[in-house]
Amino acid sequence: MSTQSYRRFDPWRPSPVQEVDRHETMDSHYFGVDEVSYVSVDAERFKRSIVHEKNGDTIAVLAMTEDDRIPLVEQYRLPTHRWTLELPAGHPVSDKERPVDVAARKLRVEAGYEAKSFRQFARFINTPSFSSHYTSLFYAQSLTPVKRGSLGPETPHQDVRLFSVDEAYRMVIAGTILDAKTVIAILRMRIGLTDLG
Repeated sequence: MSTQSYRRFDPWRPSPVQEVDRHETMDSHYFGVDEVSYVSVDAERFKRSIVHEKNGDTIAVLAMTEDDRIPLVEQYRLPTHRWTLELPAGHPVSDKERPVDVAARKLRVEAGYEAKSFRQFARFINTPSFSSHYTSLFYAQSLTPVKRGSLGPETPHQDVRLFSVDEAYRMVIAGTILDAKTVIAILRMRIGLTDLG
């Protein structure tokens, strides 16, 4: 069986389904859940639960210190009952907060740094099978240490650890770093595709 495809991939070609009804079934602090009814091209009706982000993309920051180290934040994650090492990241507090302002706020509060420059270098869909949630990645340089804030009650004593790109890459390969946004950012940096300097 041939694996060749002769049709060019087009992510925006017409949908094979039509949305016929939508209503919100859950409203939370960062996201909501809609129950959506569809009809397929074969006239089959079906429903799906779709998670939608409030106020825009999640924003994460890959920052680089003057000695070429990346600050990663230790966080306890309730859904998985485990500690993670993650880039500073978070959500807009309103639909008026710009992505770069979220990046600056989260870098300051979570990692304890301010940066002179921010540049967006990637954007991806987190779980396209059941969510419309995107994450945007920013690169921050020219850091100055500042006082950090609190991450909240689930991680009362979080630490910030500094790693070289190679050290962080080895932790990704070993499965120590599992957070998707952090994995993507570190791999992009390690293979030199960011060209952000």
